[in-house]
Amino acid sequence: MSSAFPGLRLTDLTLGYDRHPAVHHVSGTFEAGSLTAIVGPNGAGKSTLLKGIKGLLPVLGGRIDCGAWASSALAYLPQQAEIEHDFPISVLDVVLLGHWQTIGMFRAATRTMRQQAEDALAAVGLAGFERRPLAALSVGQRQRVLFARVLLQDSPVILLDEPFNALDARTTADLLALVQRWHGEGRTVIAVLHDLEQVRQYFPRTLLLAREVIGWGATAETLTREALLRARAMGEAWSETASLCVRPPLADEVAG
Repeated sequence: MSSAFPGLRLTDLTLGYDRHPAVHHVSGTFEAGSLTAIVGPNGAGKSTLLKGIKGLLPVLGGRIDCGAWASSALAYLPQQAEIEHDFPISVLDVVLLGHWQTIGMFRAATRTMRQQAEDALAAVGLAGFERRPLAALSVGQRQRVLFARVLLQDSPVILLDEPFNALDARTTADLLALVQRWHGEGRTVIAVLHDLEQVRQYFPRTLLLAREVIGWGATAETLTREALLRARAMGEAWSETASLCVRPPLADEVAG
């Protein structure tokens, strides 16, 4: 898996809304097969960065390079608050959305695809839940369904936005085990997290973000007291009325 994916490189990346930067001048690489947590104060741009990598936000400056892989091929699990849980859809149909890139809007899922979806549900502890409506599930069960959908996508890169928020200890442990499994398979996993002890225990690498990179590397070396204090100070100093982001062009942009 890691040999097929070259890694994900960010070069002077700026993302935002209406040209106001939410994340700016970020450079670094998520190595193929790495397991990285993105942490930082509230409003640090963590979710914005994931959305930009997924291609859900326009790039205001810089580049995102993942080789021949399209951003649409990257598996993405958004925050629970961004998902319409009351939509009348069955658990199995939610998981089958993992085949969206293959079947599109008008083609029916094959028997093989349905079996794969059932197997994915079994893998997250929800065998027999296929026909239940999504709205009837608990918070933890719904998150298991979304992990099953990610599992079905079989992507080399998995983006998780606050995947363990508001979950009980057992569900969190089960889903963390799945993340560890993906890492063991050589997939590149990037997760926005808040629990620093969880990060220290399970995630070898960390990107500490406060609208810009404060630190990026081995977790023990990145999550220092000094770096965390700096991130907090920068987060508190941020202004929503900041000027529009302007940077000089990169050297190869000038050459091109």
